[in-house]
Amino acid sequence: MEPLLKTKDLKKYFKVNSGLLHAVDGVNIEIKEGQTLGVVGESGCGKSTLGRVVLRLLEATSGEVLFQGENILKYDRQEMQNIRRQMQIIFQDPFSSLNPRMSVFDLIAEPLVMNHIYKNSREMTEKILSLMETVGLAERFVNTYPHEMDGGRRQRVGVARALALSPKFIVCDEPVSALDVSIQAQILNLLMDLQEEMKLTYMFITHDLSVVKHISNEIAVMYLGQCVERAESKELFKNPMHPYTKALLSAIPVPRLTGKKERKIIRGEVSDPINPKPGCRFASRCDYCTDNCLGQDIPLKDQGNGHFVACRLYP
Repeated sequence: MEPLLKTKDLKKYFKVNSGLLHAVDGVNIEIKEGQTLGVVGESGCGKSTLGRVVLRLLEATSGEVLFQGENILKYDRQEMQNIRRQMQIIFQDPFSSLNPRMSVFDLIAEPLVMNHIYKNSREMTEKILSLMETVGLAERFVNTYPHEMDGGRRQRVGVARALALSPKFIVCDEPVSALDVSIQAQILNLLMDLQEEMKLTYMFITHDLSVVKHISNEIAVMYLGQCVERAESKELFKNPMHPYTKALLSAIPVPRLTGKKERKIIRGEVSDPINPKPGCRFASRCDYCTDNCLGQDIPLKDQGNGHFVACRLYP
């Protein structure tokens, strides 16, 4: 099956006073239609920037983003306007991502109005009420403003906005990290139900490994702008290979009455993402680092079972 979305050597550099900050540096991922790719890593690793570059909310420095086999980085403004109907995003903070001066009705109607989907207000009103019902928002909230709702309901408005144009692909940029734990479960279950009903494809960005295990078919682990490991969800949790991935997984709290879980402690300083030197960017914090890890960038290599890792510990 051809992937719905694929990136080839995707890069995004930001110019700063001391050089170029390598936010996304040579990332290769692919997402099959109807599946979820989880993108994980610590804060500042470039996962949110990756999602925005894929959608062209930020312009890539170089590389390719193939959506349905076409490189959308070459599209002009008119072509992108058409393709954006099929590619949407759910932002992390449901309060700052919604205009406080607009009611729920106006917020959900905005993408429909901008794209001239409906010719009369009656059809548009029916569509908005249908979207509210789909995401679990009662009709009584139709004239409510964002500050009058809790975080969970605000995020449901964000989900409704993303669904308004019937997209095929949605970037979920940490959509539950700002919510209470009980509300997180509701939004995650909603996203999974919507995916099954509408055959949606997700890129799910998060730093919570318990969440990504629950929702993802495949997981990509990022560190300082690079993808260091990629595998199916079950395979990654069963057989982590990169030292950074092992440390992340060991940090997941597990309820146990007896015994202790072995923790992989990461020591050392984070490498500078500005004008980084060639080689493994985790080397300064890795217990297994050798001279072989330095001086040359390490590509992702297939270790079998669709398990890719960028580490000199593996041939």
